[in-house]
Amino acid sequence: GVSLYETILSFFIIMIGSVLVASLLWRFQTMSSVVEPVFVLLKSLPKSALAPLIIVWLGTGIRTIVIAGISVAIFGCIINLYTCFKNTDSEKQKLIRILGGKKRHIFFMVVLPAARETILSNMKVNIGLALVGVMIGEFLAARQGLGYLIIYASQVFKLDWLILCILILCFIAVCLYSLIQMIERRLSVKI
Repeated sequence: GVSLYETILSFFIIMIGSVLVASLLWRFQTMSSVVEPVFVLLKSLPKSALAPLIIVWLGTGIRTIVIAGISVAIFGCIINLYTCFKNTDSEKQKLIRILGGKKRHIFFMVVLPAARETILSNMKVNIGLALVGVMIGEFLAARQGLGYLIIYASQVFKLDWLILCILILCFIAVCLYSLIQMIERRLSVKI
């Protein structure tokens, strides 16, 4: 339950944060030219190397594990969404401007609806990445959860616990992915 809670919390923060930051980058083009290369750099850093630094800064506990989960996926998601926002049909944007629409009208009437498929595909990828990030955090900074049990079981040679934890992780990953697919099917039926 602890690992599942941390994964879902990380996932929601990743998705909401990514959409908000990508929207700000789309809105403020000068800011995006400065910030986008930084996000590319942060995306390429190995997150397992950053985890000990996060532990030193934040200590151990759920906050550290959630931040480890977020750090694995958020920068790539921001870059993908921003690229999608930036490449939205310029003719439709021009039409909204000609009809007297503001930047916010363009965003909500053209850009965001056009990015729906990208957002959903990012959700599919990020649910797994959030789980991986949480496991990295739990390997290093937890006293509970599946990551902690995996480390403990490997140290005391309880292979049955280790295999059971891995099977539970696989089950959680499949269930979360299936949930995202179900949401995607429901949204495509409505539209």
